[in-house]
Amino acid sequence: MVSKESRSEVRAKKHMKIRNRFSGTAERPRLAVFRSNNHMYAQIIDDTVGNTLVSASTIEKEVKAELEKTNNVEAAAYLGQVIAKRALDKGIDTVVFDRGGFIYQGKVAALADAAREAGLKF
Repeated sequence: MVSKESRSEVRAKKHMKIRNRFSGTAERPRLAVFRSNNHMYAQIIDDTVGNTLVSASTIEKEVKAELEKTNNVEAAAYLGQVIAKRALDKGIDTVVFDRGGFIYQGKVAALADAAREAGLKF
């Protein structure tokens, strides 16, 4: 009988491989992305001290009010704009992108592209 790892276990292993390659610093923090079936979350993290500097998600009232659905590509793009604006307000303009083990397409790519267009560099 063939046993197969669950999709979430595969993603977690990929994420750990990615995290071993880079981490966020005070000068260049890490933009971490997580997507569930219903929502998307983005955080900008300084790994040297373990602090979240900026965060945004589709659960927040202000963000959710602007969206028709919280789990599509348009919601991801809007979230990218929101996280970039909040980061620029805090003085953060360059980040390291952490796709969280997810494939760089669809929602994850839309969030990254929108954040780049809004002014974040990575």
